Amino acid sequence: MTENDNTIQNTSKLAAMIDHTLLKADAKLAQVEQLCSEAISYGFGAVCVNSYWVKHCKKALAGSQVKTAATIGFPLGAMSTRAKRAETKRAIKDGAVEIDMVLNVGELKSGNQDAVARDIRKVVQEAHKRQAIVKVIIETCLLTDEEKVAACQIAMDAEADFVKTSTGFSTGGATVEDVALMRSVVGDKLGVKASGGIRSFADAKRMVEAGASRIGASSGIRIVEEELQQR
Repeated sequence: MTENDNTIQNTSKLAAMIDHTLLKADAKLAQVEQLCSEAISYGFGAVCVNSYWVKHCKKALAGSQVKTAATIGFPLGAMSTRAKRAETKRAIKDGAVEIDMVLNVGELKSGNQDAVARDIRKVVQEAHKRQAIVKVIIETCLLTDEEKVAACQIAMDAEADFVKTSTGFSTGGATVEDVALMRSVVGDKLGVKASGGIRSFADAKRMVEAGASRIGASSGIRIVEEELQQR
């Protein structure tokens, strides 16, 4: 690690809150390895990747403080709970310590809250018994405010650790209004992760001010560099 790397980590207030993210279907191994190298250099809290790449991240991040987050049921959430549990178990075995799962959006919009709760709870149980945390992606752009509130309450009741705004692969990403609404529902019981479309320090700052405790972004380097320029 260079002296400049230490300077970034010691002066940035946002870096440790950022999940440095690469979720594109065409992401190559070299890009995943670069993601991990950047996360170490900038002191990001975690890298967030599709579950297939977790094993490679564990190797690339060895000896660092950067955690590995794996997406589960990504990006639609429309897979069986059994499949989500199996993917969770495999990802943790491969080295993930954080699980970003997509809830079953269709069941939520159908009013079948019991199915949504059962889906989340089973993943949470699988993760928690292996000392991993769970962030529930509620995909706010597809939900009414009433559904967003319900999703947060269900995630809380299922003992998830975070609620998360978006996959970044649907019709919209994080908004200040959604982050504030989610924080108002979960209070200090859960973390709130804002993700999707956060591309600048100004964007990230607004999300934190609205109540986000984590930022998911593929633009983490730009965010931190803009932050440091303003100091």
